[in-house]
Amino acid sequence: MTSFDAKAVAARALPLIDLTDLGEAATEAGARDLCRRAVTPHGRVAAVCLWPRFVATAKAALAGTGVGIATVVNFPAGGEDTRAVEAETERAIADGADEIDLVMPYRAFLAGRRGFAESQIVRVRRVCAGRARLKVILETGEIADPAEIRAAADTALAAGADFVKTSTGKVAVNATPEAARLLLEAVRDVGRPAGVKVAGGIRTVAEAKTHLDLADRIMGPAWVNSDTFRFGASGLLGDVLATLDGTATAAPAGY
Repeated sequence: MTSFDAKAVAARALPLIDLTDLGEAATEAGARDLCRRAVTPHGRVAAVCLWPRFVATAKAALAGTGVGIATVVNFPAGGEDTRAVEAETERAIADGADEIDLVMPYRAFLAGRRGFAESQIVRVRRVCAGRARLKVILETGEIADPAEIRAAADTALAAGADFVKTSTGKVAVNATPEAARLLLEAVRDVGRPAGVKVAGGIRTVAEAKTHLDLADRIMGPAWVNSDTFRFGASGLLGDVLATLDGTATAAPAGY
């Protein structure tokens, strides 16, 4: 027996999900199916998150639903060709992306080139300005050191990120409560509105509750909404819907 109101947590989590398909075998048909699943009998998710080549497909499929369209750039490696990343961002926005999830050049950051990492974010932010929300992926599992994770979050926020995000979901260690705590504290301290996205490996309502409890404790119980907090996941929606339906927990897919 659960020790918490699972249905209440599931109802709270549903509108915070960025329903994600960034698999290597992703297809246009799969993108359409993702969009179909984004609107449920219990409400809609915050956004779908898919490869840039499927943004136009999602734009058509989601017209009038209120579901946002997120895509990834500089993904997943966090490379250093900033001009290419700017061009990728421009194309995605032109195709209809509402949100850009940029992988920070975290290897450059870890090598001591923090100015370069910040400048790339600043330049992509300029492309997004007034047109798309910018969510910066730090790849916290690869950064690993808590002080460095906090420094990366501070760097991204100083460069104008609207959200700081834990992970790509493509490395060995993705979202963890410790990483989420560090990002939430950075947002708390930045002195302007910003959000946190926890992504990679969150598959159950119980795992979502852990992160929601963290956000409530650090930011206050009225802070969490789709403009401030997201779950990046492909498998979480199944457990959320099964919980709301009162059926057995759905077996989650991987991120």
